[in-house]
Amino acid sequence: MRMRNSSRSEHSELGDAGRPPAILVVDDEPGVLDMLSRALGPTFEVTASQDGAEAVRQVEKGTFAAVVSDIHMPGMSGIELLRAVREHDADLPVLLVTGQPSWEGAAQAIEYGVFRYIPKPFDLPTLRQTVTQATQLYRLARLKREALSLGGIAAGPSDRAGLEASFERMLASFGMAFQPIVSLSTKTVFGYEALLRSSEPSLPHPTDVLEAAERLGATKRLGRAVRAFAAQRGSQLEHDWLLFVNLHPSELLDPDLTDPSSLLMSMASRVVLEITERAPLSSLEEVRERCSELRRLGFRIAVDDLGAGYAGLTSFAILDPDIVKVDMNLVRGIEGSAIKRRLVSSVLSLCREMDMLLVAEGVETPAERDVLANMGCDLFQGFLFARPASSFYQPAF
Repeated sequence: MRMRNSSRSEHSELGDAGRPPAILVVDDEPGVLDMLSRALGPTFEVTASQDGAEAVRQVEKGTFAAVVSDIHMPGMSGIELLRAVREHDADLPVLLVTGQPSWEGAAQAIEYGVFRYIPKPFDLPTLRQTVTQATQLYRLARLKREALSLGGIAAGPSDRAGLEASFERMLASFGMAFQPIVSLSTKTVFGYEALLRSSEPSLPHPTDVLEAAERLGATKRLGRAVRAFAAQRGSQLEHDWLLFVNLHPSELLDPDLTDPSSLLMSMASRVVLEITERAPLSSLEEVRERCSELRRLGFRIAVDDLGAGYAGLTSFAILDPDIVKVDMNLVRGIEGSAIKRRLVSSVLSLCREMDMLLVAEGVETPAERDVLANMGCDLFQGFLFARPASSFYQPAF
C-alpha cells in the first residue's frame, strides 16, 4: 500500500531536492494503517505495510528517514521490527504506537532505542510534528556518521537494538590473531596467546566487543565462540607450545569449559586459561574449587594484566595461578621508573616463592627487555619480539 509516488530519488529519504522525507508506516490493522497513512501523507512520502517481514524488506532498500509501527503485531512485534531495522541502519528512527500502553513495554522500547513510544489515542498534528523531528535528527545522525568516517572514526551503535545487531555481525565474522610468548634465555617460543580480532566496524576493538557482550549479557556466548575458534587453530600448534586463551571471570563456571566433547578440552594439557580482571571474582569458594578441577583436567591458570584490574594481588590467593602476566603499564618505560622496577621486582620475588612463572607483557624496546631480564624475568611478550598475526610464525630475538 503506497500513498505517494513509488519512484524515489536517492535523496528522498531525507527530503532533499524539494521532495518530502520518505517514511514507512507499519500496522496489521488495515483501518489504522489507512488512517495513519492519510494523516501523514500530506507531509511525507509514505509507504504502508501490514506485515513486519515485508517492512524489513522495504527498510533493506535504504530509502526511509523514519519508521512508524504498531508495537503489537502478529508474526513480528514492533520491538522485533526495531531490532531488524538495526541490522541495516544504526540510525534510522523508529516510532512505536500502541493501544495497550504499559510501563514494561515502554521500558523495553526505550532500552532498544525507540525514538518515541506513542500510546493511542494520539493527536495527529503532534504525531506529524514528532515524525518531522525524527527525520530531521536522522539527517543529522547521518551527517555526523559521515563526518566521523572522514576522520577515520567508526561510530558505534547508540542503542540496545543496534548493539545486538553489531554484536551478531561480529560473531559471524570475527577472527583470531596469535602473539608469541618467548623465553629469552633459550630463545624459543613458550606459547602463543589467542587474541580476538573483530571486522565489525562499529565494534572495532576487543574491548568494544567485551563491553558489548557484558552489556548484552552475552559474555558466555562470546567466550564459547572464541574458545572454539582458538582451539580449532591451536590444534595446529607444533612442538610443545602452549595456547593461552583469555577468559572473563564469569566464564570460569561455564560447564562448556569442561565439556568432554569440546576440542579445547581434548588439548587441555597445552592450554593456559588467562583470567582477565575485568570484573571482581565472586563466589570465591566456587572459583577455588573450579580452578582445582581445571588443573586436574590438565589446564593451567594465568592471571592476566596484573596491576590493571579490580582485584590486584588478591587474585593470587583466589586463583592460585601457575602463570602471572604483568600488565604493560608496569612494563612501559620501566628503565626510567624506580617505582615500576620496585613493583615488578616484588612481583617476581612473590612468584618465585610461590613457584609461579611471570610473563612481562607489552615489551616494545630493548631497554625494557634488558631491565626486566636483569631483574630475573625470562618470559616476554610484545612488539619487540613479534606482533600478533594470523599464523604461528617465529619471533625475532
